Amino acid sequence: MTLNINCQFDSGNIHVIDSQSNPVKLAIRHDHQSDFYQWFHFCVSGAQAQENLQFSLTNAAGAAFAQGWNHFQVVASYDRQEWFRVATHYEQGELIFDHAAEYDQVWYSFFTPYSWERHQDLIAWAQTSALCSLETLGNTLDNRPLSLLTVGQPGPEKRNIWLTARQHPGETMAEFAIEGLLQKLLDPADACGRKLLENAVFYIIPNMNPDGSIRGHLRTNAAGVNLNREWDSASMERSPEVYLTQQKMRETGVDLFIDCHGDEEIPYVFLVDNQGIPAYGPRLATLEDKFKQQLLISNPDYQTQHGYETDLPGQANLTLASASVGQTYDCLALTLEMPFIDNFNLPDATYGWSAQRSSDMGAALLPAMLAVIGELR
Repeated sequence: MTLNINCQFDSGNIHVIDSQSNPVKLAIRHDHQSDFYQWFHFCVSGAQAQENLQFSLTNAAGAAFAQGWNHFQVVASYDRQEWFRVATHYEQGELIFDHAAEYDQVWYSFFTPYSWERHQDLIAWAQTSALCSLETLGNTLDNRPLSLLTVGQPGPEKRNIWLTARQHPGETMAEFAIEGLLQKLLDPADACGRKLLENAVFYIIPNMNPDGSIRGHLRTNAAGVNLNREWDSASMERSPEVYLTQQKMRETGVDLFIDCHGDEEIPYVFLVDNQGIPAYGPRLATLEDKFKQQLLISNPDYQTQHGYETDLPGQANLTLASASVGQTYDCLALTLEMPFIDNFNLPDATYGWSAQRSSDMGAALLPAMLAVIGELR
């Protein structure tokens, strides 16, 4: 049976160089108008009939985070529901993986995809809750809606909690985290969610970058712009996603902000805090510490030993969301980073870091929020 390789679908990304060779030679396409690339997602038909079949991503060395290929295992699926890891190795600048397929058709990806269809299902489900309302902030460059979910009733004494995900569209674990958080927050039987909503209103954007998500980008929007470097200069021409979000933030105010991401290279879950912003002081330091200590209890996948180097005082990059929001609103603002590879403290040989673990991490943010809710303002 002839091997057929296809990526003409939502978030698909691959270029076929030679489908007759073994390994099959492939290349990852760049984000549009950008040097970034690393996300891939494609479907192979006729795989079951092939013996000793290998695939090679020949341009892996030039990827945005090439060190991330070390220890990385490609994810695969037969039904697009269960995604498991397959044997992968990185050598001489190529990412090579082999898989004895049990069925004719198999999908391969950088991480479990979070489709536009699933995103729309999430939005549609959430809006049916009596606790939640849906608002379209505006349209992206590809004319897709930027959706905001508001959970809870605004009021003068309520704290305003903001969450965003997928500024970098290939970091799909971020939207899985939001999904897990929403499932807990919108559960009327969940005591943590109910207690939080007595004191706070949530503003949640599950997907900040719909265009990049559908185009199969790793890091940028339809114009090739990295949204998480636009927070000091956003415009409707280059980065409407950030511009519209900031416009709404000015309307509501912000008392707590969490921006959800994935890290290609570091095999741990960690938070990026704001010690480098000019507004940082003892109050924010205390809030950060309380939040982190509760999160350690809420979900042992989180840890504090591994992560990015801490910014020196006054040296934060204010083009980044969490730094910009933390400085602008003098509030607790954090970036949640989850791995593409696995959590090396609690490794899982079959699934690695997964959609389910990302969802669980999102839900675990709520008890950490509850630990600081009374001191946010």
